Amino acid sequence: MRRVRRAGPLLLVLAAAAAAALLCSLWPELRRQMPGAEPGPHAADHRSRELPEEPDEQPEAFDERGYLAGKRWRRGEDPYRRHAFNQRESGRVPSTRTIHDTRHYRCSLQTWEGELPPTSIIITVHNEERAALLRTIRSLLNRTPAYLIHEIILVDDFSQDPADCQLLTVLPKVKSLRNQQREGLIRSRVRGADAATAGILTFLDSHCEVNRDWLLPLLQRVAQDPSRVVSPVIDIINMDTFAYVAASPDLRGGFDWSLHFKWEPLSEEVRVARTDPIAPIRTPVIAGGLFVINKAWFNHLGSYDTEMEIWGGENFELSFRVWMCGGSLEILPCSRVGHVFRRKHPYLFPNGNANTYIRNTRRTVEVWMDDFKRFYYAARPPAKGQPYGDIQSRLKLKMDLKCKPFRWYLEHVYPELRIPDETDAAPGVIQQRQDCVETVRDRGSLTMALRPCLGSSNQVNQGNAGEGRRR
Repeated sequence: MRRVRRAGPLLLVLAAAAAAALLCSLWPELRRQMPGAEPGPHAADHRSRELPEEPDEQPEAFDERGYLAGKRWRRGEDPYRRHAFNQRESGRVPSTRTIHDTRHYRCSLQTWEGELPPTSIIITVHNEERAALLRTIRSLLNRTPAYLIHEIILVDDFSQDPADCQLLTVLPKVKSLRNQQREGLIRSRVRGADAATAGILTFLDSHCEVNRDWLLPLLQRVAQDPSRVVSPVIDIINMDTFAYVAASPDLRGGFDWSLHFKWEPLSEEVRVARTDPIAPIRTPVIAGGLFVINKAWFNHLGSYDTEMEIWGGENFELSFRVWMCGGSLEILPCSRVGHVFRRKHPYLFPNGNANTYIRNTRRTVEVWMDDFKRFYYAARPPAKGQPYGDIQSRLKLKMDLKCKPFRWYLEHVYPELRIPDETDAAPGVIQQRQDCVETVRDRGSLTMALRPCLGSSNQVNQGNAGEGRRR
């Protein structure tokens, strides 16, 4: 009788290895099916599905290559000439590029209460570079839950080529309105707001890229209190390289008495009181380009002052009106939007950049700053003789809304703005040797010029050393 030979140690080792390999291959699926198991790094995440970092499929009807080729930078051209930023570099950046999440890490842990309302996104466009405009639209579609975008309204402010906006209407949600003449940012935004059919309005510029989860915190704050006007932290898209650079989340909007906007750090008192780094930041003014507002509240407040021209000063007028008439302004650190900041405007102002800004800011100070407007005129002497139009309807609006005085704004919203000590200044003339600085009218506008002094006992002498002395 033949004996059965026992398996050797080598055969047992091979069998054990095969069993282990089979178990390893099946383990991920078995683990996912275990009750209470935590999702692994490859498991689907709810927010990741809503806000994909990779772009969604866009309709084939949109010919992106043809759209961009129509206005591409040509070799030998000055890349800054048309748009006041580097068009060559802009054209090299993909329309669906990935940008890094610049938020505080705690922002990704936030949850959103209840059902958030959809919004109409309004973008004013005037001769915008096509690659920058397309990246704005693509970032909106790729980093925003589709159900929160009711529509994207492009208000074409009489661009030289209507196709800049019209060709983009084949993309999801995008609509286009075209002005029959140049109206400027302010009236164009009002037209877009009038056409919008969502209850929440989102205003953006045409050279932005929104970041991850940008819209949700903005909508939540407005849904909780319709009188809030909220703005994202505005990251920087470098105008030379188009690199996306994170901005500090510890800044707010401020200004000086000439109504020059500036970003300023939070005060030491505010920083100490902020125990939560992602809590909303109260801001005296917003930059004005990017914000979310309830449409009914926007209209109740009088939308924009449509007698302002082209661009400039409207952010002060809106900010004062919001605070003084019952609302509030906030910057939300968990909302990030990149913006191309340029050193100059790429378009012309019919009445000149300076005159337009003075007209718009004069309308603001005459309506909203009460007796404190004298400090504006002290900071901008040439503004005194510039026309600013009829403001009776805005004064009536202020009365009808029962808005608070500007002193209340200074005491409760912006106490950091120092009120000048009027004893430090006195009326007089500025003299250099035998000439004095005078305001003169040249072809209908006021300018500063040196003229022979007519004589005065109260003059400021501009000596050779450049030091002004009262004499």
